[in-house]
Amino acid sequence: MERKERLRAGIAAMGLDISETAQDRLLAYVDLLKKWNKTYNLTALRDEEKMIVHHLLDSLTLLPYIEGAQTMLDVGSGGGQPGIPAAVCRPDVQITLLDANTKKTAFLQQAVIELGLDNVRVVSGRVEAVSDVRADVVTSRAFAELADFVSWTGHLLKDGGYWAAMKGVYPQGEIGRLPQDVCVEKVQRLDVPGLDAERHIVILSKR
Repeated sequence: MERKERLRAGIAAMGLDISETAQDRLLAYVDLLKKWNKTYNLTALRDEEKMIVHHLLDSLTLLPYIEGAQTMLDVGSGGGQPGIPAAVCRPDVQITLLDANTKKTAFLQQAVIELGLDNVRVVSGRVEAVSDVRADVVTSRAFAELADFVSWTGHLLKDGGYWAAMKGVYPQGEIGRLPQDVCVEKVQRLDVPGLDAERHIVILSKR
C-alpha cells in the first residue's frame, strides 16, 4: 500500500477527520524524521511504514482528548511525538514541545520551521526547571512513571487543566502509586491501526 493511502486508511479507521493538506504535512514530517535520524538519533525505527504507524497514527490517538484545549505542553517530546502530529492537525492549539536533549530540540526547531507550524514553540531544558509555560493539557508519550510525570509537571498545568499520559499496557501499578491529590478521570484503551501492541491513555486531574 502506498504511504499516502496507508495514512489515509489509518485515519479513517480511527474515525478522525483530517484534511488532505494536514495529511501531506504529516508525511513531510516523516520525511524529516528519516532525513535527520542519523544525525539526531530520533527514532530506532528505519522502516517508513512503521514510522507512519508508530509516530503518526499512534500520536493521532491523542486528538479526541485535546478537543477543548487552547494550549498543550508535550513533555519529553523527543522527535516530536505526539506534539508535532497534534500541531499539524490542530493549528488552533498553541503547543509547546519540551525536551532536555539539545540535539532533539534542534531537530524540533528545524521541523517547526520546515513544516510551517506557527502554533508551536520549542523549549530546551529539564521539565522541573521550566517555569514560563502553562497549559490546559500536559501530555507525554512513554516519558516517565505517572507519579513522576504529575510531580514534575504540576506547576505547568493551568487551573482546571489535566494531564493526558500516553502509555502502553494498562498501568495498574503506576496508577496505584499516584499521590492522593491526583484524580484518575479516565483510562482508555487506544486502537492504533497496524500496531500489534497495547496502548492506553490516562487522563488525570488535580483534586
